[in-house]
Formats: sequence, structure tokens, C-alpha cells
Amino acid sequence: MDKFQRYYLSFLLLIVYTNTIAQVNCSAIEGEDCKKACELYNQASDLQGFRASQEGFDRAIELCPDFSNAYMEKAVPYLKNGDFASWKILIDKAVALDPKKHLGYRGWCKFQFLRDYKGAVLDLEELKKYYPEDLGRSQNGDYNLDVVKAMSYSALGQKGKAVGIIEKLLVTRGYVKGMFDHYQLGVTYFEQGKYDKALENFEKQSKEYDFAENIYFKSKVSKIRNKDYLDLKMLALKTYDEGKTMKDGYTHHFNKVYRKQIEEL
Repeated sequence: MDKFQRYYLSFLLLIVYTNTIAQVNCSAIEGEDCKKACELYNQASDLQGFRASQEGFDRAIELCPDFSNAYMEKAVPYLKNGDFASWKILIDKAVALDPKKHLGYRGWCKFQFLRDYKGAVLDLEELKKYYPEDLGRSQNGDYNLDVVKAMSYSALGQKGKAVGIIEKLLVTRGYVKGMFDHYQLGVTYFEQGKYDKALENFEKQSKEYDFAENIYFKSKVSKIRNKDYLDLKMLALKTYDEGKTMKDGYTHHFNKVYRKQIEEL
């Protein structure tokens, strides 16, 4: 099994895990109303996005107003449909009831969907109080949430802080790399003008999983250094056309590159 296949398998396992954790062990819930609310929640979770699901979450909340999972799962369809105002009301309630469980999800969504980088940093710094060793993974499985925090700092202009976070993670024993760690680190070094370090990470990314954006940045380094970059540019275009790009089902990756940018290099 090659490295890309391992990444893909990890992603599939994360999907299974995410779907599984939506279900709650209702026998562990105290109070008859809250047990019933939990059962309604589990039923509604299987139909997420449908009217019957949202109505199920509403009934669960009526029975047990402090059941945080119901607010969180009810919020998800609003996020996916772009109704961020409704999403925020519900997810804020879930976080207020159980910050340990829901801060990571809210921080990731602020980063990925709202581009609220300050808000993402605040949530993920707060999450560190509960999980000082490992913040866990982003909802799509691509990143450790500490890398999400680093990218947020990068977006806020704090490139050195972003580099420090990712570099520290990469040498941490037991750390499981995300799919794009070296690429994001390389781009941050590139933006600092540290082209040796940038290229070093783009090369490491190529060995683990290569894609058009990574090749594009390698060609940019070559062009800046007045070296032949056209072969890399053409490879980036070919790779882009083959569909090997940064993808997300609902939004766009941080530091994503589009074909037009490659063409104009």
C-alpha cells in the first residue's frame, strides 16, 4: 500500500468514525426525558439535512434543553447551506453547554467556512485547555487542529508563529501527519522569502502525496531563482487537468491554487 492509499484509507476511517460518534449511548444519559431526547437525537442523526431530522432535534431539545449534541447536529445543515447566522446561534449554544466536545468543530468551521481566522485561533487556544497534548483532527480529516491554528496565524500575518507550530508538530513523537502539512509549511516559508526551506518542504510533500498546487509552488521557486521552471509549470497544468488538486466537498482549501494562476506563471 503506497502513501496516498494510506492517506485515503485514513480519511475513509475518519468518515466512519465521524458518523459513529454522532450516535450517543443513551443508557448513559441521566433522566427519563433526556434519555428519550437522546433516542430522538440518534434517530434524527441518521437523516441529517431532512426536515424530519431537524424536527427530531427540536423535539429532543424540548425534552432536554441541555443536550448539547442536538444543537450541534441541528446546526450542521445550516452551515452546509451557507446560512451561517442560523448555524452560529446553534453551535454557540452547543459550545456553551459542552465546550470540551464542540470547541474543535466550531474552530474548524470558523477557519474553513467563515474565514474567521481570529475566531478560529480563539476557539483552538481554548480547546488546548482540555486537550493539551493533541487537539484532534479537522472535520474533513486533512489536518491536525494545531495545523489549522497555524494556518489561521499565517492568514493573520503571523508567519513565524505558524511555522513554529507546524515544525514543532512534525518532530513530535507519535504525531500523525495531515495530508497537506508539508505543503502548508512550504507555502508559509515561501511567503517569508525562505526559498530553501520552502523547497525542502515541497519536495517532502511530493514524496508523500503530490498534487498540482505543490508542483506550482516548486515552479515558482525555480522562476524566482532564474532557473528553468517551464517543465514544472507544464507538469502542474497536467496534474491539475488529471484532477490531482486540493479538494473539499463544501468549500476551498487554504492556499488552494487554480488553473488560471498556473497558466499565468
